Amino acid sequence: MEKRWVIKPKGDTEIVLELSRALNISTLLASLLVQRGVSNYREARSFFRPKLTQLHDPFLMKDMERAVIRIEMAIRNREKILVYGDYDVDGTTAVALVYTFLKSIYKEIGFYIPDRYIEGYGISKAGIDFAHESGFTLVIALDCGIKAVENIDYANEFGIDFIITDHHRPGEFLPNAYAILDPKRNDCSYPYKELSGCGLGFKLVQAFSKKNGMPFKRLEKFLDLVVVSIASDIVPITGENRILAYFGLKLINSKPRPGFTAILHYSNIRKKPDFQYIEEEFVFNRKLTISDLVFLIGPRINAAGRMESGRNSVELLISKNIETAIEKAVQINQFNTERRSLDMQITQQALELIRQDVDHPNKKATIVYDPTWHKGVLGIVASRMTETYYRPTIIFTKSNGLITGSARSVKDFDIYNAIDQCFDLLEHFGGHKYAAGLSVKPEKLDAFMEKFEQIVSETIDEKMLVPEIEIDAKIKLNNISTKFFRILKQFAPFGPENMAPIFMTEGIVDTGYGCIVGKNHIKLSVIHPDISGFPVSGIAFQQGEKLPLLQNGSPFSICYHVEENEWNGHVSLQLNIKDMRPDEDFEYGDYDSLY
Repeated sequence: MEKRWVIKPKGDTEIVLELSRALNISTLLASLLVQRGVSNYREARSFFRPKLTQLHDPFLMKDMERAVIRIEMAIRNREKILVYGDYDVDGTTAVALVYTFLKSIYKEIGFYIPDRYIEGYGISKAGIDFAHESGFTLVIALDCGIKAVENIDYANEFGIDFIITDHHRPGEFLPNAYAILDPKRNDCSYPYKELSGCGLGFKLVQAFSKKNGMPFKRLEKFLDLVVVSIASDIVPITGENRILAYFGLKLINSKPRPGFTAILHYSNIRKKPDFQYIEEEFVFNRKLTISDLVFLIGPRINAAGRMESGRNSVELLISKNIETAIEKAVQINQFNTERRSLDMQITQQALELIRQDVDHPNKKATIVYDPTWHKGVLGIVASRMTETYYRPTIIFTKSNGLITGSARSVKDFDIYNAIDQCFDLLEHFGGHKYAAGLSVKPEKLDAFMEKFEQIVSETIDEKMLVPEIEIDAKIKLNNISTKFFRILKQFAPFGPENMAPIFMTEGIVDTGYGCIVGKNHIKLSVIHPDISGFPVSGIAFQQGEKLPLLQNGSPFSICYHVEENEWNGHVSLQLNIKDMRPDEDFEYGDYDSLY
């Protein structure tokens, strides 16, 4: 699929030059900082050297004081407290965090994860019935609840108070809960709006600790849970999230909790191959990154809720010793294996249904339905269909008498808003700009599909239907040096709104060693024919069809990440090439004189 190359504005020239002088770095690096909202020395120091003291006061959040007072009252009166959370990574890490913290100071604590297939997402009547029958009078809901208006009214009938902590968008009316912590509510002036669900749980225990004179040091052991939620829920890694992610990564790389130690046994970054060595010092082949958390840890924690129960994930994450963690990790890895098998099977079936739809090429959205599909992998399949056809996508199945769907979007298109405009046809929905869940009665599915397609067709910009590569700067190969990369690494942790920079270089040629490696990858070495310098090696994954571009001898352009490549103990810089094309296809103008 062809991709659009879009070069970002470099920022105000005077600010770039001033920042370059203040930090004694190249104007290229200074420009990358300005693109990320860093415009002076003080902001740069905070960006490169985050501190936990930079976290906002949790009591700036609407209802935080009220929430803490209610927890204190419950402890004082010996009430039973139930920690309730969603079954995905964000929800289970949040439950593990808040449950472990409260359990360390108070014993009358339990936790509850709803069944994805019987109860569905969020606060359920079954969960409320469990709380009532078990004698819980205070429920702390994490990563869910902001739209549970009717069910909170139901809980109030039993005298059960709810503290809702949620980071999803509120509906027209807020639930009648005892306290609602959600930075996205209109009347909340909290300075940072993009916390994960687990991040909000952290702010709640931070507030409780602060009010009760507990040292902040006591909370730092939970930052590994927070960073896994930040990575897996794909929230922006800016502001407060960046601070939490920075220190969470440090913790998970130095002293991971038993649950993460056990689950990472199944990854390829652990040096020790057998569980018999697991109590020795935990050593990685390399440092874990946000991407590792997304692809190695997140799917396995999610798999428990997809295939059986998210309770298994919480039990893994709260394990105090490696033996208990191993038992859970073995089970969860098996769930992940089953999930992968289902995922591939349903993906192939969905692709075939789309191929059979003769009208699909003319549509602006992809909607596929099969009543037999496993509900637990709909989101994964929706993501794969979005990658394949690059359209706002909804994958539906049948569950408990309703048609249940998972939605994924393309860059810059707000799929939540599009679904919201169909609210009159829906039973439930919720989510974010790029991902949402929804359910509809069977007799209304056709009407919903028609209306959704109409709304997408009327509101989406045609450019959004072509994958975009955002290029941070157009540079020459001789801009890349070990010093440049050493500073570039300090821009991490990378993630949404602070992605690893992508550079573009044009007018290069292959040195003649370009070849296919692996299944469909190109290994190459490139130079500027008219600029002195050494050849730079690169790898272009899944781009084997572009090998003729290297072999015809004509100059071409590439866009790429700069990364380290380790082979036989030797570390060198390498270009991870995202796309390449002939120079004559596009005109980008001269290289910026700043660089």
